[in-house]
Amino acid sequence: MMQQPEEFPVIITNAEERIWEGVAQSISSKNSVGQFDILPGHANFVTMVKNEPIVIRAYMKRKGLFTYKTAVITIRENKVEIYSDI
Repeated sequence: MMQQPEEFPVIITNAEERIWEGVAQSISSKNSVGQFDILPGHANFVTMVKNEPIVIRAYMKRKGLFTYKTAVITIRENKVEIYSDI
């Protein structure tokens, strides 16, 4: 049986630049349906987040907090891309 990864790559970009890049153990935020979490091995997924914090958790309890007027989060093949200020 294949083992699930413990982390996944994350890239945050806007139209002009790459804002942040790293690895995460989880991401949490809220969309129009409610609170959601992204964990390693998550199914492919696309959502829009409006004016809600996006919390990126990494090892050693390190946490990043990003908030944008509108952001699109995509998960594909265990890679997360966040497109900010859409």
